[in-house]
Amino acid sequence: MDGLLVDSEPVWHIAETEFIADRGHEYTDDVRAQIIGLRLDELMEKLKAIYQFDEPLDALIADINNRMLTLIPQKVKPQPGAQELIEYVVAQDIPCAIASSSPMSIIDATIGAAGWDSAFTQRFSADDDAKGKPAPDVYIRAATSLGYDPVNCLALEDSPTGARAAVGAGMTCFAVPDRTHSSPEKFDGITPHRFESLHEVLALLQG
Repeated sequence: MDGLLVDSEPVWHIAETEFIADRGHEYTDDVRAQIIGLRLDELMEKLKAIYQFDEPLDALIADINNRMLTLIPQKVKPQPGAQELIEYVVAQDIPCAIASSSPMSIIDATIGAAGWDSAFTQRFSADDDAKGKPAPDVYIRAATSLGYDPVNCLALEDSPTGARAAVGAGMTCFAVPDRTHSSPEKFDGITPHRFESLHEVLALLQG
C-alpha cells in the first residue's frame, strides 16, 4: 500500500523527520534506508536504538501513528496508475487484498481517504503476525484468507523489504520501485519483474 498504491513514503518521511527533530535529533538518509518497509514496532525499535530514545516503545509508536493519521487526509495521494489498476481488478472480479506493514488504523485511513473502501474489503496488517516484512507471514495470511495458495498469487511491491516477503511466501512479485527510496537495481536477486509504473503493470495484465 504505502509507496505502491499511494505516494505516502514522502509523508512518512515528513512525520518521521518531525518526530525525530522534536526529540533533538537529525533524521538522515542512512537511517531512513534501514527502516523502509518495516512494521511500525520493528521500525521504532530500530529508531529507539539508533537515537537512544528513553520513552516507552508504545508511546513512541502512538506518537508517529497519530502524526500520520493527521497527515494522511491532507497529503497522501494515489500513485500514477493506481486508480486505473484498481478499477480493472474490480471490473474483472479478481480477488485482492492489502497486505501491509502499516498498522490497521493507517491502512483504514489511507484506503478511506483514497475512496477505495469497497475495492479492498480484505485488509491485513503485519501487526497481527509473529514477524513483519521481510518475513512472509502477512502475505501468507492474506492469500489463505482469500482462499488461494500463495504460489497462485501476484504481489505488487515498491520496496525490497516487501518484495522479499512476497517472494518468501511463494508469490510472483511485480516490483514498482518507489523512487523516493528505491531503484530497480535494489531488487536484484529478489524478483526479475520490475516496472516503471502501475500503468505498465496494468498494460501487461490487460495483454
